[in-house]
Amino acid sequence: MNHVENDPEAGHAQKKASYPISADVFTTLQQTVAFDPVPPGLHPMELLKVAQYEKFGYGKWKVGVPLPAELRTDLLPPGHSIPSKLTRKMLLRFFAMTDIHITDKESPSQLIYLQQLNSRGAQVTSIYSPVMLYTTQVLDAAVQTMNALHRQIPFDFGLSLGDVCNSTQFNETRWYIDVLDGNNITPCSGACTGADSIDYQKPYRAAGLDRAIPWYQVLGNHDHFWIGSLPVNDFLRRSCVSDTVLAMGDVLSNPKNLARPDYYMGFLDGSTPYGDIVAAGPVGNHHTPPKVAPDQDRRSLSKGEWMKEFFSTRSAPKGHGFDLVEPGHEEGFACYSFVPKADVPIKVIVLDDTRRDDDGSDDIHGHGHLDADRYAWLKRELAAGDAAGQLMIIAAHVPIGVMPSRSQMEWWESPLNAVTLPELLEELHGHPNLLLWVAGHRHLNTIKAFVSPDPANAPEKGFWQVETSSLRDFPQQFRTFDIQLNGDLTVSIRAVNVDTAVAEGTPAAKSRHYAVATQQIVNNKAIYQDPSMMPDPSIRPMPTGSYNAELVKCLSKEMQAKMLKYLQAT
Repeated sequence: MNHVENDPEAGHAQKKASYPISADVFTTLQQTVAFDPVPPGLHPMELLKVAQYEKFGYGKWKVGVPLPAELRTDLLPPGHSIPSKLTRKMLLRFFAMTDIHITDKESPSQLIYLQQLNSRGAQVTSIYSPVMLYTTQVLDAAVQTMNALHRQIPFDFGLSLGDVCNSTQFNETRWYIDVLDGNNITPCSGACTGADSIDYQKPYRAAGLDRAIPWYQVLGNHDHFWIGSLPVNDFLRRSCVSDTVLAMGDVLSNPKNLARPDYYMGFLDGSTPYGDIVAAGPVGNHHTPPKVAPDQDRRSLSKGEWMKEFFSTRSAPKGHGFDLVEPGHEEGFACYSFVPKADVPIKVIVLDDTRRDDDGSDDIHGHGHLDADRYAWLKRELAAGDAAGQLMIIAAHVPIGVMPSRSQMEWWESPLNAVTLPELLEELHGHPNLLLWVAGHRHLNTIKAFVSPDPANAPEKGFWQVETSSLRDFPQQFRTFDIQLNGDLTVSIRAVNVDTAVAEGTPAAKSRHYAVATQQIVNNKAIYQDPSMMPDPSIRPMPTGSYNAELVKCLSKEMQAKMLKYLQAT
């Protein structure tokens, strides 16, 4: 299937409707999305009762107050003066988006029923919430927001930090790439019921990212694990293209329940305005196995197959980074590096820190992990960056050091991991040119300071970690990064959240309504970073689900001398 043939310049595109965003585009420095508390009406396990949201007042939002950027000097040595904003030079500007979770809502191979099965599932809105209906349209609106910001102050590049698709499927991955390319999108599968009348099913024309912005891709766990959780075995691979709804046990409580045909997981009925859940519940409640219209475009992609899709694109660069992977690694090696601007000594190291598909473990595969090959490659890239006098940014999907030990999203404690978290931090602290680690995965907008082991004498060994929330779930944001050289030869990293600009009456606006409603019903305290969940004083609360900051980083004497010459030369 040739997905590049929809090039409008080639005259092959059929005219489709489009969904322009609001004319007014803001960052959270100017205004935020806010909502008032709502009296309890629906239990989290009743999230599927979308038709009742309006009755209980869920989903209403308003313009909130601006969220200033907090000046963060955690990495500076004691007594260091605050850098002046009067003498600074822009080095690099980019955006990062993550966890888009483009979802084939009609796929027979999902976990939808587990969200309503028990209290444990009720909190896992990533397996079901009504925002699943509009994932491609939200991405389209976000891309248009990026384009508008680019017209104000140009971006040098963009990063997508993984989990572009929800469950490894070819059609999910293609919808994602095609939205960024500005192609025609038919956001449904199988029989595509409702495509002529239901807003989230109707074909449309994506705007496409401005061709002047190169974008680079990171691999996420959902991109090569089934629902981001389990390696795709033959049973799951067959279920994706089957005409029968998947039956399994409660894999949230025990992944080994995959083999138990206890419950049909269900799918969303695209012929209904609210995307009603159908074909879900205990197997015993169904006289015959529930059926769906099969679709070969739902096939599950391996890591190597997933990476190859990024070469079938009309936007730049070729392969979106994967053409830069060094030869000699096994298929599916998704690590590479690039220099965004030839005249600026900054290198981006794109790191796959997700689990291996063949690690033999039957637990939920959401941990951070580096095998021996990837860890050796990372160490070489860091050493080469230091030797070349380059400041460095690591772009990975899974963050480090932000969750309790052994939790599902923390660094994997296993002999199969080539490096423990303390060992990894020791390695990272040994490279003073490392500015920051950017990540997604947790759907949170948090920033953590990794202070130097010797803050008084070697403050340059500290670095920052910036997480960005999901584009799918509340608060549906991406981030901008402005990296600036200060007059005192420190570096400031200005990290700012951006709400997707939506026009009233569009599918993206409906998605925001559902995202707010889901947050109100489930009351996910992690969105606001409950201090009891992560008692790290460098991670600040997020009063609106967002957090903006200016992050100051010291440079080594060698880099100060190099950057002084750079300043004088430019």
